[in-house]
Amino acid sequence: MEKFCDIKCRYSGLVADAVVLVATVRALKMHGGGPAVQAGTPLPKEYVEEHVDLVRKGFCNLGKHIENASRFGLPVVVAINRFHTDTEEEINVIRGMALESGAFDAIVCTHWADGGLGAVNLANAVIRATEAPSQFRFLYDLELSLAEKMRKIARDIYGATDISFTPDAQDQLDRLAAAGFGRLPICMAKTHLSFSHDASVKGVARDFVLPIRQVWVSAGAGFVCALVGTITKMPGLPTRPAFFDIDIDPDTQLIQGLF
Repeated sequence: MEKFCDIKCRYSGLVADAVVLVATVRALKMHGGGPAVQAGTPLPKEYVEEHVDLVRKGFCNLGKHIENASRFGLPVVVAINRFHTDTEEEINVIRGMALESGAFDAIVCTHWADGGLGAVNLANAVIRATEAPSQFRFLYDLELSLAEKMRKIARDIYGATDISFTPDAQDQLDRLAAAGFGRLPICMAKTHLSFSHDASVKGVARDFVLPIRQVWVSAGAGFVCALVGTITKMPGLPTRPAFFDIDIDPDTQLIQGLF
């Protein structure tokens, strides 16, 4: 969302009218302290049974996303992607807390099971949100230094107390500014699994300094990138990539090996 608003909208001249945030009961339970989920093993019972307290505790993550959208002056529609194990009370908690946190609306969706019919209410809510007067604004002024723009993103969007640079990153930053790239917007490259640089920190991270270890310019695209924490530029494939096990049944024409 931040990259879309501060880079895409800035260059395209397009102005966003609304934000749709997709949430699930299971995701909020994880952010509320639910057990780790391991691929290939059954979900822990906390995710398939009613645990309203986990939902309440984990809502802070969704609440922070709503707060971030408001920094751009945009109305937020929360799409609650409902699954068969979710209970009415868990859904009602999310909807109530979303509205209390300033969301324009919070809609239960079942399009994963019902196709387009399961998202009609969401579509109507988005239409209503986009009809409201737009107060879109960018997070930062391009006249700020590169470091100050990074600091603004880290503090306002991620909740960091400050940022830090490795000696290499500081040298790269200085050279980019001297070369005339100081007025470009910023693209932060970090884990998507946490507001912090540590993917294991769920909910809303607090009292942390965001470490930037590398800085470079994508001159053609028109932005400066900051590599945060241990994130890599290109994830590596496993020893045996999944595509080895994906095939098409010649008789039924069905794809095999996806799940």
